[in-house]
Amino acid sequence: MFLTADNKLKTKWLIWGGVITAVLVALGITWFDKPLYIFMRGFDCRAWKLFDYIFDVKIWLLLTGILLLLVFAKKTQNSGIKYKNEKNNFSLVVVVKDFMNKVKTNYAFLIFSSVLSAGVVAKILKILIGRYRPIFFEALDMTGFRPFSFDWAFNSMPSGHAAATFAGLVMAGMLVPKFKPLTWSIAIIVGISRIAYGAHWPTDVILGAFIGMVAADIIKWLAFRHK
Repeated sequence: MFLTADNKLKTKWLIWGGVITAVLVALGITWFDKPLYIFMRGFDCRAWKLFDYIFDVKIWLLLTGILLLLVFAKKTQNSGIKYKNEKNNFSLVVVVKDFMNKVKTNYAFLIFSSVLSAGVVAKILKILIGRYRPIFFEALDMTGFRPFSFDWAFNSMPSGHAAATFAGLVMAGMLVPKFKPLTWSIAIIVGISRIAYGAHWPTDVILGAFIGMVAADIIKWLAFRHK
């Protein structure tokens, strides 16, 4: 999205993307969130509950984390694990560096890093923004914000599922371009499902998707910028 074919960051595109996202979020909060949410709720179905579990940040991190450990184990079969420093003493820093050297360009690591960074940013913003979840609107006709809240009920914006899913699938699409139409389609469907399921407002998903896309682009740019 914000990377060139030769892995250069499109800074102007990124800035404009941020501006457009901010404008859409502002318009959604003041105008189209409610009617679009009500419309999308008409497409609720049982499948969305399954999506709620499958595309959770924790599931993304668990699965890619297991893959990372398998990759590291395979790469250490011949070379072993480096764990001693110059003084021939055990060093956790050496272990971490050895791990990073062996997995830093692996697909599982890139997806894991993208999802993790997007998830952290989304979680921080959820707490800072403190937006009421749509459940308040459906039950009490209430909307609003309670900044600096750790309560799930006031952590609607941005969507963590959208952030994680766009981060993971956009990265997967960049790494294997022939699957890009599929990965983007799934990411969009997951985003739509969060609204239809009643978990998020449309602009929660828009902001989450933007965070995920940016996270994937920046992680890939950092991983391959010196190649």
